[in-house]
Amino acid sequence: MPHAVIVAHGQPSDPTPAEVSLAEFARSVGVLTPDISVHSATLAAPNALENCLDELPDGATIYPLFMAKGWFVNNALPKRIGSRNVSVLDPLGVDPELPALVWDALHKFLELNKWTAVEVDLVIAAHGSGRSQNPGKVAQEFASRLKSFGSFKSIRTGFVEQPPSIAEAAAGTESKSICLPFFACTGGHVLEDVPQELARAGFNGHVMPVVGELPRVQQHIADRLNQLSAE
Repeated sequence: MPHAVIVAHGQPSDPTPAEVSLAEFARSVGVLTPDISVHSATLAAPNALENCLDELPDGATIYPLFMAKGWFVNNALPKRIGSRNVSVLDPLGVDPELPALVWDALHKFLELNKWTAVEVDLVIAAHGSGRSQNPGKVAQEFASRLKSFGSFKSIRTGFVEQPPSIAEAAAGTESKSICLPFFACTGGHVLEDVPQELARAGFNGHVMPVVGELPRVQQHIADRLNQLSAE
């Protein structure tokens, strides 16, 4: 049976909860990939990835549950993999099909609430980076591509670690507004920083689940793994 490992950043200050959450995520994907054994590991948990890979045969596939192909994917992950014989897929955030998958979730929410996109402000809350332009660029490109699926009243992008802030992006929105956390996993930023910034802006709209936990996105990850196992 082929093996796949879903890898996320995790929480360095307290690795265990994120490890447990990612394991649950991997189990959900595993249900959709009956012919593939799906495992998980966070980079924040010491030796978690190394121990996982050492227990698997050569040829495992690694799926980076990250929103950008930045330092963690390009540097930290290869270093942790070392000389092990694995294949690494592109991370979730740069997947060309991601905007369509997210639009599907947004469209369903709009229909359920009898809203139309033209009357809704969409706030994309992303991580960003004070050291690299890449994470912010990925989020902005995602926002730009999302415009082709729905004519929102506005699409605003704010960041945790670079300007404009999430509070600045969300300022002036009305009750018919949606915040999309452009994150792969529900971690400290999503549980703490994003709500604090939205409260600072007086945001009283709806907050979607993080991108990585949208049902169509999980199915898409499973489809990618299934396709690889069939090749």
